[in-house]
Amino acid sequence: MSKLISFLADESGASAAEYAIILAVVGVGIVAAAGTLKDAISGAMNTASNTINTAS
Repeated sequence: MSKLISFLADESGASAAEYAIILAVVGVGIVAAAGTLKDAISGAMNTASNTINTAS
C-alpha cells in the first residue's frame, strides 16, 4: 500500500506534462499568428513582385 501512496505522491512526470501543454499553447499561437498575417505577407510579396516587374 505504501508503494501506491508513494507512486501517487511522485510528481516527477508533471514537468513533462507541463512542457507538453506549453508547447501546445505556443503552437496554437504560431498558427493563429500565421493565419492573421497571411494576407499582409501575401500583399507585401505581391507589391514586391509588381515593383520588380515594373522596373524591368
